[in-house]
Amino acid sequence: MYAGIISRLFDNLDIWSSHYWYLGIVFGLAYLDSVFPVVPSELCVIIGGVAVSTGGARYNIWLVIACGALGAFLGDNTAYLIGRRFARAFERRAARKEGFRKRLQWAHDQLETRGGPLLITARFIPGGRTALTLASGITLQRQRWFMGWAAIAAVIWAGYAAGLAYVVGKPFADNHTAAFLVAFGTALVVNVVIEVVRKVRGHGKTVQATVLEPVEIAEIIATDPQT
Repeated sequence: MYAGIISRLFDNLDIWSSHYWYLGIVFGLAYLDSVFPVVPSELCVIIGGVAVSTGGARYNIWLVIACGALGAFLGDNTAYLIGRRFARAFERRAARKEGFRKRLQWAHDQLETRGGPLLITARFIPGGRTALTLASGITLQRQRWFMGWAAIAAVIWAGYAAGLAYVVGKPFADNHTAAFLVAFGTALVVNVVIEVVRKVRGHGKTVQATVLEPVEIAEIIATDPQT
């Protein structure tokens, strides 16, 4: 029974991802995931890459990468603008709470000195990318600087997800279900390895120590009397 359900699921994925309108889904989820870190944007890009590798898609791999990167870039800039809009609310909180002021200053200093590479690293961490892009706006980083690094991060992220799916899915052109499963599994393993290496080397603290967690940011924005 379960095998039949899984088979039908992947058959539907195969059909859906074969159409041009699926690229709109890739764009939309990549955008939303940058603002609300609960949307499976990377998974969506991987599905597009697999669809191209198995020959089922009517589009090419470059369109998958372009749609994913553009959605991620625009989403990151939306998060940045949201953070910038509420920068005063965070400044007021920092003025009242010494601990928060130090954390906010730490985030500012990290973004000033290591912001570009951090933005690239954070793009591969669910929640981390949202926290860091919001923090960039909250700490009033230069918008042109942010846009440049956000563009680089988005292209690398989309190229990785779609490219990996394309490469590992190619040998399974005659078995789309296997292609999807292998692509998902490979992406998961690679992400786990990256996360382990990042934490072992101490970089985990760097991204997470923007210390402006999405939940805390949302709480401050929701209670801001200026909204």
